[in-house]
Amino acid sequence: MNFVVCVLKDTVKSWKNLSRSFYREFSISNHPIMEQYGQLLSGTEVAKNIRAALAEQVKQLKEQCSGLTPGLTIIQVGAREDSNVYIRMKMKAAEEIGIKATHTVFPSSTTQAELLRILNKINLDPSVHGIIVQMPLDSVNVIDSTLITDSVNPSKDVDGLNTINQGKLAVGDLASGFLPCTPNGCMELIKRTGIKIEGSQAVVIGRSKIVGTPAAELLKWHNATVTVCHSKTKNLPEVVSGADILIVGIGQPNMVKGDWIKQGAVVIDCGINSIPDPTKASGSRLVGDVDFETAKMKSSWITPVPGGVGPMTVAMLMKNTVIAAQKAAFKLSNTQWNLSLLPLKLSEPVPRDIDIARSQTPKNVMELAEEIGLSMSDVELYGSTKAKVNINILERLAEKPLGKYVIVCGITPTPLGEGKSTTTIGLSQAIGAHLKKNVFACVRQPSQGPTFGIKGGAAGGGYSQVIPMEEFNLHLTGDIHAITAANNLLAAQIEARMFHEATQSDKALYARLVPKDKGTRKFSAIQVRRLTKLGINKSDPDSLTDEEIHNFARLDIDPTTITWQRVMDTNDRFLRKIRVGLSDTEKGHERDCQFDISVASEIMAVLALTTGYADFRSRLGQMVVASSKQGVPITADDLGASGALMVLMKDAIHPTLMQTLEGTPVFVHAGPFANIAHGNSSIIADQIALRLVGREGFVLTEAGFGADIGLEKFIHIKCRASGLKPDVVVLVATVRALKMHGGGPQVVPGNPIPAAYLEPNCALVETGFSNLKKHIENIRKFGLQVVVAINRFTTDSDEELGFLQRLCKENGAFDAVVCSHWATGSQGAATLAEAVAKAAEQPSDFRYLYDLEQSIEEKIEVIAKEVYGAEKIEISPAAKVQIERYKLQGFNNFPICMAKTHLSLSHDPSLKGAPTGFTLPIREVRASVGAGFLYPLVGTMSTMPGLPTRPAIFDIDLNLETGNIEGLF
Repeated sequence: MNFVVCVLKDTVKSWKNLSRSFYREFSISNHPIMEQYGQLLSGTEVAKNIRAALAEQVKQLKEQCSGLTPGLTIIQVGAREDSNVYIRMKMKAAEEIGIKATHTVFPSSTTQAELLRILNKINLDPSVHGIIVQMPLDSVNVIDSTLITDSVNPSKDVDGLNTINQGKLAVGDLASGFLPCTPNGCMELIKRTGIKIEGSQAVVIGRSKIVGTPAAELLKWHNATVTVCHSKTKNLPEVVSGADILIVGIGQPNMVKGDWIKQGAVVIDCGINSIPDPTKASGSRLVGDVDFETAKMKSSWITPVPGGVGPMTVAMLMKNTVIAAQKAAFKLSNTQWNLSLLPLKLSEPVPRDIDIARSQTPKNVMELAEEIGLSMSDVELYGSTKAKVNINILERLAEKPLGKYVIVCGITPTPLGEGKSTTTIGLSQAIGAHLKKNVFACVRQPSQGPTFGIKGGAAGGGYSQVIPMEEFNLHLTGDIHAITAANNLLAAQIEARMFHEATQSDKALYARLVPKDKGTRKFSAIQVRRLTKLGINKSDPDSLTDEEIHNFARLDIDPTTITWQRVMDTNDRFLRKIRVGLSDTEKGHERDCQFDISVASEIMAVLALTTGYADFRSRLGQMVVASSKQGVPITADDLGASGALMVLMKDAIHPTLMQTLEGTPVFVHAGPFANIAHGNSSIIADQIALRLVGREGFVLTEAGFGADIGLEKFIHIKCRASGLKPDVVVLVATVRALKMHGGGPQVVPGNPIPAAYLEPNCALVETGFSNLKKHIENIRKFGLQVVVAINRFTTDSDEELGFLQRLCKENGAFDAVVCSHWATGSQGAATLAEAVAKAAEQPSDFRYLYDLEQSIEEKIEVIAKEVYGAEKIEISPAAKVQIERYKLQGFNNFPICMAKTHLSLSHDPSLKGAPTGFTLPIREVRASVGAGFLYPLVGTMSTMPGLPTRPAIFDIDLNLETGNIEGLF
């Protein structure tokens, strides 16, 4: 279903003004039938005119909001004929106006639980703006009607019967909710008479929640003095005789007599009763609760039955549905969020990260979702602080303009740390709190391996964090676990398929792959795809020749070519090489292989680069796991596994919504390795965020490692896959890190920091600036503006900081800003936010450094020379063979994902600064076909970290009294 944003031509007409426009158009002065004293208040005529006006409103809405049609769903339980009559009237009116109305009938055997489930589903359907549950419920089971009406989403309760909408009416809020249809229709008719409601005496006979009680409330909030009468009221005729306005809805035919009524009163008869009448062909006729013949002699205005209040009830129902659709349109077109920011309680010295995170009470994630324009239908809650956002929202947001796209990257990393994540979060908080702009941070989900190892968490730090940091750093919503399960299912299928092919004949293998069911064989959908791939155009499994059966059933995997490894989300050095198949049941089919960390799985890279369900399913099927002994690539589709992988990953495709310490939104989604993969969060998260923030908003996303790796891959791989173009780059650096690049002493994690990094030394900073300068040059090669964010430490001198700012601006940076967001949150990044906003307005000359059609060797050489500073590349004989194979297999036009050390611009981690003149060795070239890139290996890449002597697990524990996690950092 296509939902698109509407952009209204002048202004979005608010639903608050709708009633006023109706009143102006249909006031008594405009309608001759109401000019004469003592005439009928014809609800039929007024309703007809209201429907005509609504039809024009809907026409305009459809013209201005392409793809949006007011939707009304009517739910009926049972088949009462009187209900059918009412529903036919509603359906006819909806069709006349242009409302898409759906009438769904459920059997009288429907239970309360079933009806509640049905309502919940319709509540979440964004194409439905109004919901009616036809009363009474004709069920053989006991159903609480109040519970049912209260289960209708208040924003779709066009009957106005939900307790929330009734409560709003009770306290005088006549604008934000929906008014009950019959009482509202009564009020519309009363207004047509021209009587002054304010100060008048009004009597309402009946106190039902559908008519009497809400009618009395409406009169009260129109400043009438209201008396409510009921079956226990004494001296009813005497009370009625003082009424200037009389509304009757008590279900007693002809109960109110003419001599009860004050001369000149306005009488609204809401009753409809069948009484015997032998003069009628049906033997009966309809009358109201008022004796019409005697009452019309006393009243100034009186509604007939039928033809009075009934048509107005339907008209007001249609009006509420149009208002609901207008509210939806207004919400879609209004891109400025009403974000409630969370104040920080700053302390000195800055407490531990986890203590800061715990000191803040996060907003309920549903509250955050509503603030940024999401509805219940868009999110799936995972507790109160995180939620999945359904990617289907991209359909609804398809026509919304994109916000500003900002990449946060860093200089070549050092053990001292540069603070990219902290800067991403701090800048996000500053854009939201200081600039008052819509802003989203999109970050990677961290692996639990480093969390329990030596690196710790990745939620940012200080007063610039994602919260709750414990949930962020641990299981989150289970995406990495889903990747682990899917990856290992495919690994198991590889081993199983090789085993079964080695131990069975063609005939036996085929019989098990395509078994008979009740004497008939049938290919599964994924097997049909394999037949197509093999060029076998047959659908009858019994029609295949022996050769076709052999080709279909045998993948003939060469064990030496298997690149698909098992994974787990734990650092375990002893799984870097293992032997499988040692059990006697595997009949000697042993094989050496290994485990990788879960985030190194190609499925993680696929998740990060996919753009939707179909693309995700296709990429999973295209993943190459090995080659056959004939050199043919073997895919997950060939193994019959891609559908099962999609099932395991069906929830992981949706990004997770969280928040910063100051309450700005964060998407956490995907976390591929930044060396053998591209090291960026997901395209899907960026796409949703860019639509949600709108044209004036900002989306910040972080690129892993230094700009030579994360940024280069972001542009050449992620931007090509997404079609998105960045507006500005934030390059993070520190004085201390530049001192190390300038030749400062080695830093060992866990040991005291050498004095050289704690004392002013502009000369050392200037020497190390070569690294920052090279990254600035690289970013400018892509045609992008760069703002340098200098993370300040207490040991940095003002002289060093000012000197570094000047060097940055003299060497191509748009600006260079000293930041202290770690210590002060948004305050410390306010100037950075201003600089980024200015840079994002500058003209862009975005470009790639290579064309995909260039040869694999040429693309590698461009990256080596232009980005790393190499003089040339040297491709090993083994890599040359691999490159030629990939060209023959049709992979030449894949982008390149260089797998090299992150600790140097070169391949040698000991070379700091900006080395030049070196030869970049290409040891091996591998393919991630599902992800859609080739990754040359420069040196040896470890894909399974190990635990240090003293891992973080020594400090991590659960407080058994409070239930809090301790020791995370």
